[in-house]
Amino acid sequence: MAFHKLLNAFFIILLPLFSFGQTKNTPPANWFNLDYEQDGVMGISTEKAYEQLLKDKKSTPVIVAVIDGGVDVNHEDLKDIIWINEKDSTITGVDEDGNGYINDKHGWNFLGNANGENVQYDNLEVTRLVRELEPKYVSVLPTTPMSGEERREFQEYQKMVTYYANKMQEARFGQISYTGLKRTIDTMVARMGKENPTLADFDNYRPEGDFEKMALKIVRKELKDKPDFNKFYEELEEGVTHFNNQVNYHLNKEYDSRPIVGDDYENSRERYYGNPDVIGPDADHGTHVAGIIGAIRNNDMGIKGVADDVRIMVLRTVPDGDERDKDVANSIRYAVENGAKVINMSFGKAFAKDKQVVDDAVQFAMENDVLLVHAAGNEGQDNDANPNFPNRNYVDSLGINKGEADAWIEVGASHWKNDGDLIASFSNYGRRSVDVFAPGVDIHSTMPGSTYKDQQGTSMAAPVVAGLAALIRSYYPQLPAVEVKRIIMQSVTRVDQRVKVTGPDGRSMRVSMNEICVTGGIVNAYKALQLAAEKAAEPANK
Repeated sequence: MAFHKLLNAFFIILLPLFSFGQTKNTPPANWFNLDYEQDGVMGISTEKAYEQLLKDKKSTPVIVAVIDGGVDVNHEDLKDIIWINEKDSTITGVDEDGNGYINDKHGWNFLGNANGENVQYDNLEVTRLVRELEPKYVSVLPTTPMSGEERREFQEYQKMVTYYANKMQEARFGQISYTGLKRTIDTMVARMGKENPTLADFDNYRPEGDFEKMALKIVRKELKDKPDFNKFYEELEEGVTHFNNQVNYHLNKEYDSRPIVGDDYENSRERYYGNPDVIGPDADHGTHVAGIIGAIRNNDMGIKGVADDVRIMVLRTVPDGDERDKDVANSIRYAVENGAKVINMSFGKAFAKDKQVVDDAVQFAMENDVLLVHAAGNEGQDNDANPNFPNRNYVDSLGINKGEADAWIEVGASHWKNDGDLIASFSNYGRRSVDVFAPGVDIHSTMPGSTYKDQQGTSMAAPVVAGLAALIRSYYPQLPAVEVKRIIMQSVTRVDQRVKVTGPDGRSMRVSMNEICVTGGIVNAYKALQLAAEKAAEPANK
């Protein structure tokens, strides 16, 4: 491959991870809870709300379900707020509370079996669907006579094959690029003889050949924004792992992890399978999400979550790969049946196998006054044109829209600087499909083993909003889920300046906030709690 083509491949693949030009400097660790006027960062003014609005006010615990890849329930900053199912919290091998889930002390794991074995990796949904439909359509021509339903399925299959091929090409480039970049940097660092080289060390380094020149350019740019080489290198290693997993698991049609679970996978209505291991083999993502929502605020350690009176219920549903609709539906139903009033869903995918079973579970949540908060996704795309699943829209068997969930909030990610880069470069958006934006860049939160780390994504923005929803429901429990959503939407900090997003051609474009989300703003806890107090004081029959 010619060098200039490889250089382009490097930058295309590295952009989503390192977000060049996006993460300049370092914000305060608690920036997502801070206030723009007081602290100079575009947080949601949580601390201001606690100081000025919530002093001496009483709260009631709110159960927040975290549907994710698992949570470290023993984390120093989380263990005291993890939900406990008192009726079935002892390991007896007997379903003490009769809910169908044996010894579900902290929630449930739908990615394991009764023997304690767990799924870690899985395919992307598109891989599973292509594998399923390939025998039927691989030799079919567009001119082949088909019924209307078959034609629709065939056209969807063609779209999937194109998407799959593009992802496979991207993954192979990424695998080569990240591995090659890491190998080149390893060589450079070895020549320097330094364990944690600085920007000055790289400024003084004399590269040998085009690969080192390219690697040096990337490293210097990153270290100018964030001077910690070890942190940069850790992200680079994550990139290598990600693309290796893409090739070996996510896009590998020969790989199928579901036999580990042992359920009747084609029976979407099956409810009872899995095990009570809510930590699982990789609880990084879910632990980080849980901390943002409710890490203990007054223990003088770690971080401060948004909400101060929550119980985190853990539903292990999301593997390293795409979650399955059946598991998502069962997780939502479990959460609702066991008392959750807010559900955080920091996951999503481009295709759905059985959207209707998820829609039915979402409808069940709506009927039981539960608010759903969902991350918009990290592809830098317009979700109006490219739907992200699950979503609030109900559809019938033909995919025709049949209404939407009223108590559903779709969340994009924002930056701490109030300028043209306010919207995270990776964040999805949508004038009709994304409701609000919330802090999602360099969010410091909990990680397994009582550690802490910065992460970014709409996965981090959604729990900021879920935490706010729980905060409102904790102090004003009389407000229904739809009213809580309305309050969050009406109280945003509106943004006047134009912001940069990625257009359909992959180029950056400047737009108004009203063009990329329903509310045109960033969530604001202080304003939301002011409005909640007003709504709670209104006569009940108004």
